[in-house]
Amino acid sequence: MADPVVIEMANKLAEECLAVQNEIGDDRLFMQVGDVLGASSQTLEEAFLTAIRTRMANDAGRKFLAQKLKTHEASKSAE
Repeated sequence: MADPVVIEMANKLAEECLAVQNEIGDDRLFMQVGDVLGASSQTLEEAFLTAIRTRMANDAGRKFLAQKLKTHEASKSAE
């Protein structure tokens, strides 16, 4: 398990990376950042990629639920 300081750095970097990704429209930017990190710290790279993936999964799950609710509400309105 990674050092708590490494996890904290990875979490902050993940948040910043996702914000930049959204701003510039490059949904694979995190892979490039991971490559940069891996060149000097595999530990930070792994923690960063985990932080990115969990956030992206969370966002996908929330989007899925919102769409399901929207579809459900639309079908109730149609009745």
